[in-house]
Amino acid sequence: MSVPDGYGLLKGAHVAAAMTFVGGLLVTAVLLPASGRMSSAARPVSHLALRWSRWVTTPAMLLVWAFGLALATEGGWFADLWLQAKLAFVVFLSALHGLQSGALRRWAGGRQPAPLTATAGTAPLVLACLTVIAFLAVTKLA
Repeated sequence: MSVPDGYGLLKGAHVAAAMTFVGGLLVTAVLLPASGRMSSAARPVSHLALRWSRWVTTPAMLLVWAFGLALATEGGWFADLWLQAKLAFVVFLSALHGLQSGALRRWAGGRQPAPLTATAGTAPLVLACLTVIAFLAVTKLA
């Protein structure tokens, strides 16, 4: 068995960070719409979700960006249309995470999350973006 090369390790780290990031987005996308139906007794859930977002989801997002930019640099793909399209979806997911983080802070503070982030349509949107990102990364078509 041979030791993986640097590219393989970098790609594996990127995929692991992306899975963690998307997992955090999905959990938050499920919790926020339910927050309006939860009683004040569910407040500890909001604090737990906020802590998870701060200590797991946000660092995972930063690692996705760091590893992804390193991969793109190593591959020389910045001019490729598939990467530019993929980056647009990753920027969208990063912005969504920012909106979700704000909504979690409001919820943990006893206020209702903003309607945009508390809609049930967020989770399918995350999954659709993930599907497009994976397709572009694997096929490198665009």
